[in-house]
Amino acid sequence: MRTARLGEVASKSEPVDRFRRFIMLLLLLLALLLVPSSTRYAQSKPLDIYWIDVEGGAATLIVSPSGESFLIDTGWMVGDRDAQRIYAATQLAGVKKIDYLLISHFHADHVGGLAAFSKMMPIGKFYDHGDTIEKENQQWLDSYTTASAGRRTIVKPGDEIPVKGLRVLVVASDQKVLAKAVNGGRPNPLCATAEQKAPIGLENQRVAGVLVSYGKFKYLNLIDLDWEKEMELACPVNKLGMVTVYQTSRHGAFDGAGAPAFLDAIRPQVVVVNNGPRKGMGQVDNSVKSITPADPAPYEKVAYLRLSKIPGIEGIWQEHLSLLDPEPKHNTSPDMIANLEETADCKGNWIKASVQTDGKFTVTNSRNGFSKSYVSR
Repeated sequence: MRTARLGEVASKSEPVDRFRRFIMLLLLLLALLLVPSSTRYAQSKPLDIYWIDVEGGAATLIVSPSGESFLIDTGWMVGDRDAQRIYAATQLAGVKKIDYLLISHFHADHVGGLAAFSKMMPIGKFYDHGDTIEKENQQWLDSYTTASAGRRTIVKPGDEIPVKGLRVLVVASDQKVLAKAVNGGRPNPLCATAEQKAPIGLENQRVAGVLVSYGKFKYLNLIDLDWEKEMELACPVNKLGMVTVYQTSRHGAFDGAGAPAFLDAIRPQVVVVNNGPRKGMGQVDNSVKSITPADPAPYEKVAYLRLSKIPGIEGIWQEHLSLLDPEPKHNTSPDMIANLEETADCKGNWIKASVQTDGKFTVTNSRNGFSKSYVSR
């Protein structure tokens, strides 16, 4: 009987191996072709957040990697100035339709631009805190109900806004906050000596605020929620956990917001202040009263300095230089301020965060192109 040599066995197996490799490659290519093109596209796209300058109002455009868009608030009704700025941001972002719009509450600086903007771009679904308002805000509720007719949803804490590719959790709405902690929230030792303050207007307490999650990256926007409600979210248990980016409450006006026990609990890496030149940061409100009976722990009264002392803070960005308090030590680095002038001369420069799937993100100032990169913790 003839015994096959090693070389003969190898030569006979080579065609089989090549055929197997060919089949495996073919199957791999077939699998790639079967993945929807929209999924492949989404995997290559970042999460983009635009803080649009509306002169001390609020308008934040979020574009998911899926391509869906989520707009929070629409600025003032000053002609169509703010609506035009929002529209310009959508064009820059390649957005043809606002899939989801959240109107946080019915104040002029948050819903005033809606009537004009709704004529510029289709809006899919509308979300809000409900119909309870004060008489002086009736016109803003009326404007909203006209624009949102048949497409409106009232949200409560714990609800989610279904932006594809993101988790958008409602954490406060209509004077209520989350019942249970999320995002690793735990008991907050800062509460024992924390100062308590009286409420700042009912409509600010009704704000619908959200926590937006994209993997490790967490973006918290509580709009105009006041000190008292911040404390409800932070004490005795921090219900929000630690976040990556925090948009300051009340535009950085930290008499009635920015409770230290809250800020130091959520520990943002990056803060964005959506202030105006003479609104928000630097603004003093002497009507805000402490209701703490005992002497609380001391804290920094200047908003920028309070933010700069948050443990682990890596960057503070401002929509405007505060012309109420232009002291350089009371504002961030000029490179990280989008607008330096009075409203009459303002070009409406924006701030943008672009977030990758691994949690790395870059914040950019459109005024000068300055940017800084960070890694979500």
